[in-house]
Amino acid sequence: MTIYIKNMVCIRCKMVVQEQLKKISVQNSVVKLGEVEIMETITSDQLEQFKVGLLKFGLAVLDDKKSVLIDKIKKVIIELIHYNEEPLTTNFSDYLSKTLNHEYTYMANLFSEIEGINVEHYLITHKIERVKELLIYDKLSLTAISYKLNYSSVAHLCNQFKKITGLTPSHFRKSKDVN
Repeated sequence: MTIYIKNMVCIRCKMVVQEQLKKISVQNSVVKLGEVEIMETITSDQLEQFKVGLLKFGLAVLDDKKSVLIDKIKKVIIELIHYNEEPLTTNFSDYLSKTLNHEYTYMANLFSEIEGINVEHYLITHKIERVKELLIYDKLSLTAISYKLNYSSVAHLCNQFKKITGLTPSHFRKSKDVN
């Protein structure tokens, strides 16, 4: 049985899910970002306890197919930006279509309809958050960051960064070095 979980986007979320599974005595499961594969039969009471336990941490079980697809789109973006070490070798829309086996236009329209922002904006927001992390913690050059996050140029990265944050990457890095 696969259960899809909304807002499960980090390692801490996976730990919360694992703890909730222990509380309902589920031993045989695989927890990934956004989903849990349960390899044993669970009762409806266990499932309900699991759902209630997750809600306390801002997580929710997804029941409808559209919500599951939206969550999968978010998961692909988060994994691509935050956990993938290799630069993308194709354009994002092709990558997303191939990964999720849906037409990009359908997914983009559905995402905009349900989330209130478009997929590209969601992607850019996560890229800028990743740029911030890399500027602060990894001390990579802007050229290395631009390559790592698949920007066409350092100028493109800088323009997008300033548009989202109001600061240049260099000014952002300097302001964080002072703190």
